[in-house]
Amino acid sequence: MAASPSRRPVAGGPCVPKLVSGRFNTVRVAFVLLTQLIFLGTPWLRWDGRQAVWLDLEDQRIFLFGWSFWPQDLVYLAGVLIVCALALFWWTALAGRLWCGNSCPQTVYTEIMLWIERAVEGDRPARLKQAAAPWQPAHLARKLASHALMLLVSLVIGFGFVAYFVPAPALWASVLDGSLGGWTLFWLLAYAGFTYLLAGRLREQVCLHMCPYARFQSAMFDDDTLLVAYDARRGEPRGALRRQGQASAPRGDCVDCSLCVQVCPTGIDIRDGLQYACIGCGACIDACDTVMDKLNAPRGLIRLTTPRSEAEQRPARVGWLRPRPLIYLGLIVTTLGLMALGLAQRTPMHVNVLRDRAFLVRETNQGQLENAYQLKVFNADARPHRLQLQVAGLPGATVQTDPPQPLLPAQGQVSFYARVQIDPAQGQRQAQPIRLQVVSLDDPAMVKTEDSVFIGE
Repeated sequence: MAASPSRRPVAGGPCVPKLVSGRFNTVRVAFVLLTQLIFLGTPWLRWDGRQAVWLDLEDQRIFLFGWSFWPQDLVYLAGVLIVCALALFWWTALAGRLWCGNSCPQTVYTEIMLWIERAVEGDRPARLKQAAAPWQPAHLARKLASHALMLLVSLVIGFGFVAYFVPAPALWASVLDGSLGGWTLFWLLAYAGFTYLLAGRLREQVCLHMCPYARFQSAMFDDDTLLVAYDARRGEPRGALRRQGQASAPRGDCVDCSLCVQVCPTGIDIRDGLQYACIGCGACIDACDTVMDKLNAPRGLIRLTTPRSEAEQRPARVGWLRPRPLIYLGLIVTTLGLMALGLAQRTPMHVNVLRDRAFLVRETNQGQLENAYQLKVFNADARPHRLQLQVAGLPGATVQTDPPQPLLPAQGQVSFYARVQIDPAQGQRQAQPIRLQVVSLDDPAMVKTEDSVFIGE
């Protein structure tokens, strides 16, 4: 077997993949554009006069189009993370690492950085030649221009990230007039710096050494998982084409051109078999198909297939109805169902009750026993509500609030004090559980009850 040529310009340097065109490259470019359109465009969407997707850390709220979530709703965030993880497992069981090769942020941003390098410094041959030659002013100028553009793109990506936490129009205005706050500037530069470091410098090293997914992905594979594979039966023994009239030993369809190695973004030779470093991008398939077309040979020497299809020498089929994907899909549906049920039964009002710790009980000028409470009410509804507080579980008790009918803003919060009083003659002088009910006067069906205790002695 011929040794694969080195793809690194210098020891420890990043891979220098050759530009390739084909159906898999078209899909990858489409995913790069689509993911960045969604990532950078979503913060500019408006909904009911505010940013449609906004993580308001200052007021501890998350706005998701018409929904708003408070810290008490973090269980739904856990549900979303579980669904995302299960969806990744389900897709991996079906299609291997196609997510890594097309949609993973590391892959997407690395691809953007490679576009910049090719546009400024040239494709693989030019960059390898520059790397092997002594440094020249023109080479240095191109290298500086390339990395300056990478840093600029990283800053745009950092802006997109911070815009989910600071409203995008206000953030853009702050950038233009140079009035960014300290923490805002820090996170913008930090995210931009990480993007430049991971996608512009480390690149495939992240996939090879830092990403845990590459290490345990094979645990989710089975004989019907789609993988990028080389057809050794057809390709071996490999060898270069001979000129007409030259004697040559029998050989397979692989001409050992090494293009599949040159275009690989992680620097592997797919002909060596399944490897954890393969991200399933399909660049080697595009390169090999191009060579097969020139040789008038059938495509598919390197192709997406499954271990079972490869062993049986038949076209690959995605087996949707298999135990492993069905288990993942069942868990996804169950989790989504539980989340939907919780959201359907969720009262768009949360109440926190805190006893006034300045005193346990006091006697008023009218001889009543009084306990004081502080209530904080959160509104997840898009409408404001006038509130009324009622007390249950304590016969003869009266309740007063300050103000009398607190106004709860739309998707906002309000704090107010409440005083519960009772006549000592009724004998309620011991500690007794009570229920404080917050009722919306604008929507009587909107009621939230919290348990507390009344201290009578």
